[in-house]
Amino acid sequence: MSEVNTGPRLGGWTRFVTARPRFSLLLTLVITALAVFAGSGAADRMSSGGWADPDAESTYATKVLEREFPASQPNLLLLVDSGSRTVDDPAVAAEAERLTGRLAAEKGITGIGSYWQTRAPALRAEDGRQALIAARIEGDEKTAAAVLDRIAPEYRGTQGLLKVSFGGPVAVQHEMQEIIQEDLLRAELIALPVTLVLLVMVFGSAVAALLPLAVGVVAILGTNAVLRGLTEIAEVSIFAQNLTTALGLGLAIDYALFIVRRFREELAEGAEVREAVGVTLRTAGRTVLFSALTVAVSLAAMMVFPQYFLQSFAYAGIAVVLLAAVAALVLLPAALMLLGHRVNSLDLRRLLRKKTRKPQEEGVGWGRAAALVMRRAPLFAFGTAIVLVLLGLPFLGAKFGTADYRQLPAGADVRIVQEEIRDGFPGNPGGALEILAEGRATPAEYTAYRDRIAALPGVRRIDGPVTSGTHGYFTVLSKDEAVDEATQRLVRDIRAESAPFDTSVTGVAAMLVDSKTAIADRLPWALGIIMVVTLILVFLLTGSVLIPIQAVVLNALSLTAMFGAMVWVFQDGHLSGLLAFTSSGNIETTVPVVMFCVAFGLSMDYGVFLLSRIKEEYDRGGDHEQAVIFGLRRTGGLITAAAVILAVVMVAIGTSRVTNTKMLGLGLALAVLMDAMVVRSLLVPAVMKLTGKATWWAPGPLRRFHDRFGLSEGEPVPSEATKDGAKDGSGDGSGDGPGDRGDGGPGDGTGPSARDRDTAVV
Repeated sequence: MSEVNTGPRLGGWTRFVTARPRFSLLLTLVITALAVFAGSGAADRMSSGGWADPDAESTYATKVLEREFPASQPNLLLLVDSGSRTVDDPAVAAEAERLTGRLAAEKGITGIGSYWQTRAPALRAEDGRQALIAARIEGDEKTAAAVLDRIAPEYRGTQGLLKVSFGGPVAVQHEMQEIIQEDLLRAELIALPVTLVLLVMVFGSAVAALLPLAVGVVAILGTNAVLRGLTEIAEVSIFAQNLTTALGLGLAIDYALFIVRRFREELAEGAEVREAVGVTLRTAGRTVLFSALTVAVSLAAMMVFPQYFLQSFAYAGIAVVLLAAVAALVLLPAALMLLGHRVNSLDLRRLLRKKTRKPQEEGVGWGRAAALVMRRAPLFAFGTAIVLVLLGLPFLGAKFGTADYRQLPAGADVRIVQEEIRDGFPGNPGGALEILAEGRATPAEYTAYRDRIAALPGVRRIDGPVTSGTHGYFTVLSKDEAVDEATQRLVRDIRAESAPFDTSVTGVAAMLVDSKTAIADRLPWALGIIMVVTLILVFLLTGSVLIPIQAVVLNALSLTAMFGAMVWVFQDGHLSGLLAFTSSGNIETTVPVVMFCVAFGLSMDYGVFLLSRIKEEYDRGGDHEQAVIFGLRRTGGLITAAAVILAVVMVAIGTSRVTNTKMLGLGLALAVLMDAMVVRSLLVPAVMKLTGKATWWAPGPLRRFHDRFGLSEGEPVPSEATKDGAKDGSGDGSGDGPGDRGDGGPGDGTGPSARDRDTAVV
């Protein structure tokens, strides 16, 4: 292999890493150790909510009611079971009143109300054996969780004649947070060894297989430290930790596969270690950096939404993507510099590999498959697109709701309590609507307003007003379930009613209405950001006007199966027994947004790997079809291996007992597999065949802009032999020039040519 001048083209970071690999590794180790320390306790400071719009009418009303009427907004319920006696038994009542008094004296508890104090029918079970004590824990979610941790051991269980269990929103969220932490640890214990086995199968070398895991661990620990820091200034959802693990491992593996494979290919071609690292960073490294940028942009789009649940995924996603890229471009090159040819050590596939097999034969099957697809391009293009659209049709029947206790596993204590309250108590204790009234009003005005609300369709009963100074509130019970479409219509009807005072509506259904409105209002902005930036970045990569449009459309098609399965499985309840979850009949409003942004970003990740190879080959030879075939031959195996490994990580996340996390993990696993095995293997070559050379067209001004500012992986760096040949107009015939190495000529799709040297082989 001829010497390559890697000098200033490598950039400052490359020169630093290759010149001081031990220092680079030591620095990475120190920073990672600091991240472990800085990120300790991050999960304990995170929250399990974040679905509400902080600027919505319902949020405002909730805050005012919490301040002025704490008893109107209980977030903690104590289910009191009197056993064989009734709750009206004098001994039971005396014990319950003592229990209520103890609870009222606890620091951080306010708004105490019990059946034995109020005799409210809604607080007494229909069988007379159970009753409720309602309370308000003051403060935000983290403060409320700390109070619950403190008081629960003192009250849960047997209390004299009574048996006490905890329910209510605070208890549900606390239980959810603990389960997620346990499930995340289990997912990591599942994913890491399985991933290592798959990496050994892909690389052969056990040494090479450990490198992607090292990058993933650095990215995950670093992101955990970032999230811990963010908890000091903002609310961060505990669900974001699942994305940190999944993307940390997944993208680290993607990037490491790309870089390590390229490095090993350079060594196989005869390059010295330093030269191989330099060429790898200049080519594969550049693509990794570009890919990380595209994924980060897709995730950053979630920042436009007001719910901190979505913003938390943006925080975690951006951090883990950038850290994975940095680790891949610093840790990996330093390790490769020190390992050199030992990166191929401990080849565990040697016993299974045929001695006569040539390395250049890898990927030939992908090339042949691409050629077959292109010969039948109309059939594959339209047939595959129709199938994907059909798979996505169930999403047209999507119903959006809010997360509740049914997210928890069936055996969870808090869920059992919530189900007993739902089934055993009259009315709907957790689904009432509250109307906040602000401003002075006469009793007659309050009465007239209450009568108008009582006459609305869907109202079962209206109580109130309860007043204090210039504030008051009404409680409205719906005839329907808490978040049914009918109850959401009732929220809109109440808000449309005029009143001689200011009114604001809150409650579960009102929060859902406001959350859906916030997402619908900002969704066009998020989609616009993703689409515009994607179009620009792909243009900078390819110099084509048509390819960016194709990338956006095909990426969107790759997500149809995920969205269809989301509704068919998790909303409609198919496979609920097999997957061990309870369908609530709807999809939590924010989850599709997260899944779209993450899956679209991962699709772009794979798309950049493929397009960079196709573009490089097209620039070399100008043969459109051969460029597509060659690109699939060189990246088909890499993309598929990366997708399978990422799917394993996602499935491990999908083993969670919390339904939203299960849906996130399994849905994204399906999306990445469909993208790698269907879209990249069938749709892309078929569509590029149909568009032909027009694929690469761009108007003159844009072409000149790309020539000046565009990006490409395969920027040629002339060898000394090439330079000498250029001076006298001829090559030296030694085999170092393009097309002279090996038996395969340019574009034959099978033999090794000079282009093999600049393309990662899978």
